[in-house]
Amino acid sequence: MPAQAYAGKQCVCQLRRGICDQSCVQGMLDTPFYIACLRLKGRKCLVVGGGEIGLEKVEGLLACDGDVTLVAPSAGEELERLAAEGSIEWERRAYRPEDLEDSFMAIAATDDSEINIGVYEDAERRAMLVNVVDVPPLCNFILPAIVRTGPLAIAISTSGASPALAKRMKREIAEEFGEPYARLAGLLNEVRGWAKATLPTYQDRKEFFESIVNGEPDPVELLRRGDERAVRDLIEAARETSEAAHAAA
Repeated sequence: MPAQAYAGKQCVCQLRRGICDQSCVQGMLDTPFYIACLRLKGRKCLVVGGGEIGLEKVEGLLACDGDVTLVAPSAGEELERLAAEGSIEWERRAYRPEDLEDSFMAIAATDDSEINIGVYEDAERRAMLVNVVDVPPLCNFILPAIVRTGPLAIAISTSGASPALAKRMKREIAEEFGEPYARLAGLLNEVRGWAKATLPTYQDRKEFFESIVNGEPDPVELLRRGDERAVRDLIEAARETSEAAHAAA
């Protein structure tokens, strides 16, 4: 439910205006967000709301191995299937504050502003992560659009100003930074163990990897042409150069 649905209601955001006048929505553009990547494996993540948006959030959490509990009196067909196969736990009822117990984060995705406000306030009292979909002022974290290819993940955020713009940028970035970059990340990861064991300082390791990533020929262009062997040769040559330099030191 969009932020406009909260206009005229009792203010619950950090500004405490009394009655909501939507000024917090404009203020989001001036809010600096601390960007972080969360490890969700084994952590309970609560989603309140069984509609299409709820499904989108559930799928995103499952993609990161979150332990997902859905709370909703009813849910769409795909969410029912996920519950039936055991991928998520589904509490088929209305939200209760105690649903937040032992949860790492909560996402409210209902079409009822009062329920969403309740989830936000209950989570804030517990100092836990909470996101009310499409209402940035009722979030202590926001969800960027993600381009994900293999180990590569690129986040795009407009600080909640325009999800539509973020989605357009996601499409364009996916076209520009796709499989070749993800494959290069995988190839470089193969030599991280060697670099940590062989190169004694952070600066040494930084120079080693940058000599490959920013070197000639361009490894990304080689991968775009399907020449992975040439990239492996570049990496091996950089290893030999580094080993020789440290042997001579």
